[in-house]
Amino acid sequence: MQDKLYGGRFEAGQDQYFEKFSESLHFDKLLIEADLTGSKAFARALESVGILTAEERQTIVAAFDAIAAECSAPNYFDGATDEDVHSFVIRKLKEKAGPVADKIHTGRSRNEQVSLDTRLWLRTTIEATVDATKALMAALLDLAQANPHAVIPGYTHLRRAQAVLWPHYLLAYFEMFARDVERLRQAHARTNVLPLGSGALAGSAFPFDRPAIAKDLGFAAITRNSMDVSADRDFALDYMHAANLVMLHLSRLSEDWILYSSEEFGWLDLSDGVTSGSSLMPQKKNPDSLELIRGKCGRVFGAYSALFLTMKGLPLTYNRDMQEDKEQLFDAAEQTISCLRMTTIVARNVTLKPEIPEQAAAESWVVATDIAETLSRAGLPFHQSHKLAGRLVLHGIKSGKLPGEFTAEELKAFDPNFTPDFVDLLKDPRKGMATRVVPGGTSPTSVATALKEALTRLETL
Repeated sequence: MQDKLYGGRFEAGQDQYFEKFSESLHFDKLLIEADLTGSKAFARALESVGILTAEERQTIVAAFDAIAAECSAPNYFDGATDEDVHSFVIRKLKEKAGPVADKIHTGRSRNEQVSLDTRLWLRTTIEATVDATKALMAALLDLAQANPHAVIPGYTHLRRAQAVLWPHYLLAYFEMFARDVERLRQAHARTNVLPLGSGALAGSAFPFDRPAIAKDLGFAAITRNSMDVSADRDFALDYMHAANLVMLHLSRLSEDWILYSSEEFGWLDLSDGVTSGSSLMPQKKNPDSLELIRGKCGRVFGAYSALFLTMKGLPLTYNRDMQEDKEQLFDAAEQTISCLRMTTIVARNVTLKPEIPEQAAAESWVVATDIAETLSRAGLPFHQSHKLAGRLVLHGIKSGKLPGEFTAEELKAFDPNFTPDFVDLLKDPRKGMATRVVPGGTSPTSVATALKEALTRLETL
């Protein structure tokens, strides 16, 4: 049994089952590098208030450096029975630095230490998530540039609605992920605040220069209330909320591409490297990578819900319930980053077959809105234009006639409002698309501008 930092208060040892039930080393060992970084800064702070001499601080920091050099070994934690990573580090420190190690916890609570370690770890994790998101955004832009003029049907209710350019579709996801990067940056800003110096809940009794410690550790500011620090996991929830939206967007993209690569759609060809076959059916090429991404979305959502519900009824300040934040946070981050990287690989290797979606657009009535709007530009009130276009659609469906099969004479006979120029409008969805020149629209000029702007924006996100 390891000596406890709080052992003086107790006459008897802990129940062995409780020790096992409450230990967290098996998951919070992920924080060891953050714990070492924070503890070295705290050693320097202890020197500044006279608790450590310069020689003692050097001994302690050197020991922490030695631990940092060792801790990446695969079997480093084998056989450890420490309560958590913080106790583990203290034990290792004592082995290397001797009795002076007992001074390292002077004026420091594990409450603030956990907050510090988690923030240090999360800062790096947020940066990794941003990088992975931007890599996917770059892949989508490259995919757009590879097929700049391809036409696809846009959908509402999973029914063909209006024709759009393929890059316009991809830019829709670019915008979603751009908002995700903004949210991740906001989560980083709220994470990047130093809690050290808050003590257990009432603030430290030692005159630490908290702004100096913040500068030492690269924090932008210090926390303002010691009780808030002890009770706070908002910064973790901020990240998990942003990660949830990243996963939501990845799931929607996955669903799209699962559909579009199916035999029923046939627009996309997923590479062999991100698909699998069937143990029974030789013809199968299954979109397993995308299905796993879609499935992991629920896992990340669940982690967020679990921490959210854990925090909802806790009285101020710290409660042991809050130990449950780590596994949820760690798993959500791991799954989000891995899904972003997997989607990027899919996007880098997917092939669009532009003739198939363009044929789907030409054979459907995605031009119906263009018909109504062209009639309105000619002076017919839109309500009447809409009704007339709908009647033409119904006529085409009943007669088995595709939009591009109508002649000028047939259109004129159907209704005198249809002039000869409607023939080209019905034959080629690009004609109607060209009218959608407003910023954010799907005209070739608007999309070319948006794509150029997206490439520039990506560099500054």
